[in-house]
Amino acid sequence: MNKQTISTPNAPAAIGPYSQGVKIGNLIFTSGQLPINTQTGELVADIEGATKQSLDNVKAILESSGATMDKIIKTVVFLRDMNDFVAMNAVYATYFPSNPPARSAVQVARLPKDAIIEIEAIALSDDIV
Repeated sequence: MNKQTISTPNAPAAIGPYSQGVKIGNLIFTSGQLPINTQTGELVADIEGATKQSLDNVKAILESSGATMDKIIKTVVFLRDMNDFVAMNAVYATYFPSNPPARSAVQVARLPKDAIIEIEAIALSDDIV
């Protein structure tokens, strides 16, 4: 199987030696997405807006490889503060109105750029049912 790197200007550029995403076989893996608005370069600081921005960045990476959000099978949500869990969950639920993916959510000591959230995903490519 060939590994293909995924790169799109519609999601934040990598800030280190990694790809925005990788496709191998029928699987797509996104790197963790900080809530960076690609138009302004600004980090979104409120948990609702940050959750939305991180998920929009995941969505942009998937779409650039021909996949959609409903093909996500697993996500990992990294939170700076677990007290943000309920607010994050409310926004997250709007992206997965039915058949949500498996998910882990953990509190971490610190995230790059001192972000309040980071979200990564594993998805099936759209040619898989």
